[in-house]
Amino acid sequence: MTDRDGSAPSAADRPPVLLDVMCGKLATYLRLCGYDAAYALDRGIEADDRLREVAAAEDRVLLTRDRDLADRAPRGDPAVDAVLLAERDVLDQLRELAAAGLRVELADEPTRCGSCNGPVERVDSLEVGDPSADRPEYVPDDVGSERPGWRCTECGQWFWKGGHWDDVAARLDEI
Repeated sequence: MTDRDGSAPSAADRPPVLLDVMCGKLATYLRLCGYDAAYALDRGIEADDRLREVAAAEDRVLLTRDRDLADRAPRGDPAVDAVLLAERDVLDQLRELAAAGLRVELADEPTRCGSCNGPVERVDSLEVGDPSADRPEYVPDDVGSERPGWRCTECGQWFWKGGHWDDVAARLDEI
């Protein structure tokens, strides 16, 4: 898999991250960029000490807006690496991450579920189904069965490149 610029994604520019409770929207954007982006509230974690423990145990970079938490996990600390985000707006946060050396762009294909962070698998043609059938395979008729898509292996959600993908790509191109 390659990025839009033709280069292969690497662990160095997309390390696994753990986002604190103030960074939920950022988690979704990072997942669309190919990051393994764990979000504290998805795991029921709110305590600072527990966030540090999980980040260290899973070798994740801690992304936080909490200055005290970031100060207790300074950049370069062998146990926990942290990036303090000063901005509230998600695009400004993405700019901060880019300035910190993290890659902020969409990959050619999704690798993580935007909802649950699970890995996604490619499906060469989407099944167009009945929305009343309560099936996870349902894809709206206007997507079309010839379009490739991706399905989360954990929550079953379907993804395809459509208007939302294009909107996110345009926003990221501004960074």
